[in-house]
Amino acid sequence: MNILYITNHLNVGGITSYVLTLAKGLKQKGHNIYLASSGGELLLKFMEAGIIYIPIPIKTKSEVSPKILASMFKLSKAIKQNHIDIMHSHSRTTQVLGCLLKRNTGVAHISTCHGFFKPRLFRKMFPCWRDKVIAISEAVSDHLREDFGVSEENIRVIHNGIDVDRFKNPCLSGRQENLDIKIELRKNLGLGKGSVVGIIARLSDVKGHIYLIRAMKTVLEKMPEAQLLIVGEGKMEKQLVNLTKSLNIEKNVFFVPKISNTNEVLSIMDLFVMPSLKEGLGLALMEAMAAGVAVIGSEVGGIKTLIQNGFNGILVKPADTAGLSCAILDLLSDTAKRQLLSNNARIFIEQNFSQEKMVSETEEVYRECLGAEV
Repeated sequence: MNILYITNHLNVGGITSYVLTLAKGLKQKGHNIYLASSGGELLLKFMEAGIIYIPIPIKTKSEVSPKILASMFKLSKAIKQNHIDIMHSHSRTTQVLGCLLKRNTGVAHISTCHGFFKPRLFRKMFPCWRDKVIAISEAVSDHLREDFGVSEENIRVIHNGIDVDRFKNPCLSGRQENLDIKIELRKNLGLGKGSVVGIIARLSDVKGHIYLIRAMKTVLEKMPEAQLLIVGEGKMEKQLVNLTKSLNIEKNVFFVPKISNTNEVLSIMDLFVMPSLKEGLGLALMEAMAAGVAVIGSEVGGIKTLIQNGFNGILVKPADTAGLSCAILDLLSDTAKRQLLSNNARIFIEQNFSQEKMVSETEEVYRECLGAEV
């Protein structure tokens, strides 16, 4: 197959990781992979994998941006020249673009819904879901049916896949021989010797950082050397920094805008927390579990698909600061329990959320759309 992926940008984030995993996996299976995007920090990784890049001016969040039309004209020509069989979009704006391209070229178009869309009138009037929609979790599938009326037969639930081999590096294992490496990593991030509670997520209200920071206030009253590492960028950064100052815990909270290698930062975490108010599935949470880090998550959306409470992690109610602080204190003070949960989490991801499973199931959807063995 000649497959075209369409995404807004290639900066560090869940969608870029998803597309890279799919593109590399399908390339290895013998398909020709093309990528249309505005570019970004991880472009080189795609090019190193032999993926053909087509630059388009699609870096916009507006569904009616003239950039969509400009991208359509450029891609229409590229689609014909490269005999594209199927297009796969990954955001609302690229979904609109894919819909226009489908009308213009007749090429099959599917999209992946990575989370939850606000059910705005324009989105209901012009849904643009087209041939098939991949939902990354059962919760997202329910959202598509209930809020947008997408028929169940047009939705396929395919969970995000993790390249579990990436997280089998012994420096993630916590063994004594790797202590020097971890000490150096902590030093580079400005961290001290205390336990590290971490989160990797964009700084958005839906991710629940506020509740985690407030919970840390209680944690620090009993474990004064504990530290909170917040990795991510977003519009709430100033508000969150001010919150740490108002709670007088700013010396124990560290903000890191972005990282190129999640393996390294996960290796120094004693505990990973995802206190989201909504979550499609949670790629960063999956990576933490694959890396053998004990996890806590809020009982919402796709997080409930990943965490089996008391077996491979701990679930707490969303926006429950007290419950969150109790769970953090419990795991930080019980090394054996933390180790048991982390071991179970790693095995669970390996068995249920492998890269190979995601690639194969997505390839099957492509074939269904094309109606033949391509």
